[in-house]
Amino acid sequence: MSSPKTAALGNRLGALSMFSAILLVLIYNKIIDLPLLWIAILIGAVIGYYMAIKVSMIQMPQMVALLNGLGGWASAFVALVVVLESYTQLGLFSKFTSQLALVVGSVTLSGSIIAAAKLDRRISQQPVIIKGHNLFNFLCLTALTCLVIAGSLCSAQAAGIISLIVIIISLVFGLLFSIRVGGADMPITISLLNSCSGLAGAICGLTIADPLLVGVGAIVGAAGIILTGIMCKAMNRSLLAVLSGSTSVQINGKQESIEATSGSGERKDVPVLDVKTVMKEAENVIIVPGYGMALAQAQGQVKRLLDLLEKQGKDVKFAIHPVAGRMPGHMNVLLAEVDVPYDQLWEMDQINTEFKETDAAVVIGACDVVNPAAISMEGTPIYGMPILRVDQAKNIVVCNKDLEPGYSGVPNPLYEQSNVLLMLGNAADTLDQIIDDLKE
Repeated sequence: MSSPKTAALGNRLGALSMFSAILLVLIYNKIIDLPLLWIAILIGAVIGYYMAIKVSMIQMPQMVALLNGLGGWASAFVALVVVLESYTQLGLFSKFTSQLALVVGSVTLSGSIIAAAKLDRRISQQPVIIKGHNLFNFLCLTALTCLVIAGSLCSAQAAGIISLIVIIISLVFGLLFSIRVGGADMPITISLLNSCSGLAGAICGLTIADPLLVGVGAIVGAAGIILTGIMCKAMNRSLLAVLSGSTSVQINGKQESIEATSGSGERKDVPVLDVKTVMKEAENVIIVPGYGMALAQAQGQVKRLLDLLEKQGKDVKFAIHPVAGRMPGHMNVLLAEVDVPYDQLWEMDQINTEFKETDAAVVIGACDVVNPAAISMEGTPIYGMPILRVDQAKNIVVCNKDLEPGYSGVPNPLYEQSNVLLMLGNAADTLDQIIDDLKE
């Protein structure tokens, strides 16, 4: 899984290992010959296969978010069945973990659904902060704490009722928790929800005394929280700041974007001839992909541009920001899909020092991760966030759809620099235009 060249095989081995684990559990519990179980497995496999072949690469973040939610809900459902059918046979520890699994699993489900809806533009991608948001969160957490304790000490009949109430409040809390996170922070949110799905599985494993489930869940939970920490560090922000929805600026209780101080934000497109000249004369080029590349499905054109530039003897590298896209490694996945060599993908810390010596930087659908406001404009939501120093390149070609701000709502002063050449529109079309010009 550490290399795109072997990642597909790694995924197949993972799927095979999961199926083997299912068989092991069925054999161990002597229920492998139950027809109903195999019917359920077949239905799940067909649904999963259909989703996998229908979902495009641009929709993969939504897919990951939904799978996180389903993983958490599966754990919560198992815990609910245990409570309803075997509560009197459980010890105090198992009763407590069963209620805890309901909480974590349900929060993961509703939080993941909201995250997927934001990613798919079904609801606003800006942070949604309702009146009394913090108070509602506090009340939900307080109620859940009391109910988990009560559900561990009460009678079997009362435990069933309490468990249903726990599920409802947890679903509400997951919604409140996820809806206030902005679209720009979705990579962090998905990592955290992934960790929660593993944690729910591990807690459920403690409830049913299944060491395999505890181990696998703990691995997923630990990997998710480690990745969450890495993403927060990459953005130079705390997890608390992300979860509080601070990607937006609160002015008089409303979300408002901040106006850039470097210009009017209006600029006419530079003639393609200038872009053509810059690209032809450049000896070294750094390509910076962003979410706009994913939206335009322009990774194929990016690979064609890479091949053409290298054929002309130019040195080409890719600069990858840790939170570019809508899930961790989003740009890496898209570029690997079209066979861009992995050794040409450079992380932010490795490549930032090279922009000063770069003849041409090509920005493809990226905004916040190359926004100099993160360095110069105090009080903006992205101030202090490490960025790719595209602004230091000798010449900059921006292939973005428009000049609108990114998800942070902060206008990008980069567009006003005198060495920036704008090619606005669909990235796939503008890249085709650059490729055609370079072929002449």
